[in-house]
Amino acid sequence: MGASGRLTIRFRLGLALAVALFPVLVLGALQVATEFNREGHIRQVTLTQAATRSALTGRARIQGAMALLDTLRPEAVGLECTPRLAAILNELDGYRNIVRLDADGRVVCAGASLPAANRASLPWFQRLKAGTQTVVARSQAAGEPALIAATRAERRDGHFDGALIASILLSSLKPDLSDPTLPARTAVAIVSGDGHYLVQTDRDAFAPLPADWRARLAQGHNLFTAKDAQGAPRDYAAAQLLSGEAYVVLSAPAPGIFYWARLNPFSAIVFPVLAWLAAWVAVWLAVDRVVIRWLHYLDRIASIYARGRFTVRPLKAERAPAEIRDLAHTLDAMADAIVARDMSLRDSLAQKDTLMREIHHRVKNNLQVITSLINMQQRALTDPAARAAMSDTRQRITALALIYRALYQGPDLRRVDVRQFLEELVGQLGAGEGGRPAPIRTELHADDLEIDPDKLAPLALFAVEAITNARKHAFGPEGGSIDVRFRVLGDEVVLEIQDDGQGDAASMPIAGVGRTLMSAFARQLRGHTEVEPAPHCGVCVRLTFPRPQLPEAEELHAGNQAAA
Repeated sequence: MGASGRLTIRFRLGLALAVALFPVLVLGALQVATEFNREGHIRQVTLTQAATRSALTGRARIQGAMALLDTLRPEAVGLECTPRLAAILNELDGYRNIVRLDADGRVVCAGASLPAANRASLPWFQRLKAGTQTVVARSQAAGEPALIAATRAERRDGHFDGALIASILLSSLKPDLSDPTLPARTAVAIVSGDGHYLVQTDRDAFAPLPADWRARLAQGHNLFTAKDAQGAPRDYAAAQLLSGEAYVVLSAPAPGIFYWARLNPFSAIVFPVLAWLAAWVAVWLAVDRVVIRWLHYLDRIASIYARGRFTVRPLKAERAPAEIRDLAHTLDAMADAIVARDMSLRDSLAQKDTLMREIHHRVKNNLQVITSLINMQQRALTDPAARAAMSDTRQRITALALIYRALYQGPDLRRVDVRQFLEELVGQLGAGEGGRPAPIRTELHADDLEIDPDKLAPLALFAVEAITNARKHAFGPEGGSIDVRFRVLGDEVVLEIQDDGQGDAASMPIAGVGRTLMSAFARQLRGHTEVEPAPHCGVCVRLTFPRPQLPEAEELHAGNQAAA
């Protein structure tokens, strides 16, 4: 039986359910993929828009600072530089300090206190001194991250006269990171034109930018993906803050392969899994309660029927579903039909058995009539040879009559007990020679064996010929004994007729009628004969043939071969 024959009903229905739910699962997977792509697109747009808003806000703040610094020229501030700058600083939000530096980088005045230091060596101051009008750079002061916007101060003759600096807090430039539309753990940074981070809210959230980031930004590609300082992938969105000078960069964790599950874990994972489990459990319980247990019940009923007990009825199946009830009714009807057929067959067999016994009885009676006619004819003959021939014929017919008597008197018409039959045959043959002057004793030793009448006829006729020949030719006036042995030796059967007379095997005729008949009977049994001297004196005639099988045993053997 193939693998498909071993699939249970539960498995087949579960497989059918899986096939039925497969389009739903595919649709769910497509919906999740679409949602994932949509969320990713919205995420990128949100990040890019936040970077653009931050850049616009910062650009406006820086431009406002530059405009403010233009109004704070030395000649406009006058001698009250410090109070004037402090008053302006108090009125503005998002500024840490406003500072006036001289040509040597020393602080002339400031709106808020700051450490005294010479800033002439700083790169941004050197750029202003070299002729750059405005510079944006990172503030070196401790505390909250800030940018400085510096403008070049000149004398009336155009010579360098220091700088005006506005220190702008980064918090006033960056977007509000608490905005719910921004991805979680978003960080912001200000990057210089050469790719160096001026300020950043989270150092671990940023890594060196790609070498072509400015070229890609100029082509309108504001979004790119790179790994942060921890090696985790992150999405970066950049926007120009100050042309060629500074850029705003936002960094957010890139969505991983299971990011879709965090979008809606119940609809993406829990509900489909629960639906599958519920479907399988429902199929298992439904099949077990509705189908399997009733099939087991009907299987037990069928097993009882197979043992020949047809009185049991599947009454419990009345509580089963309609299809199972129909099957149980069919099984019940089959049992009734088998019972009725068995009764009909038994009646028919009984009639045939009676008829066959009557036929065998009539055949035996007819054979006895023939035997009586032969006896009458024999008594009328005067020729000894003719009388002997008639006697031999009478003995053969008597053996056949015994076979038919054994059949109609026995319990089974298809088999005969060989030992019991040989006892009657030997006794009948001995009674037929009652007129001899000296007695001839016949001893029988037979094993138990039952054979069918077709095999018994040649066996009986062989025994008649052998015993008759021994009685006629082996003994003198003093008589003797004949030993008849019937043995079952495994797959072979041996019939031996041995006498203790004066004859020998060499003196027996090779082409006589009796010898010819014995050879013919042996061939009918698919056996062979042997004639040899007895151990002490006399002759032993042996018939060896395969052990015959009864008809039902042959049918069973043929059925087993067909099944194999």
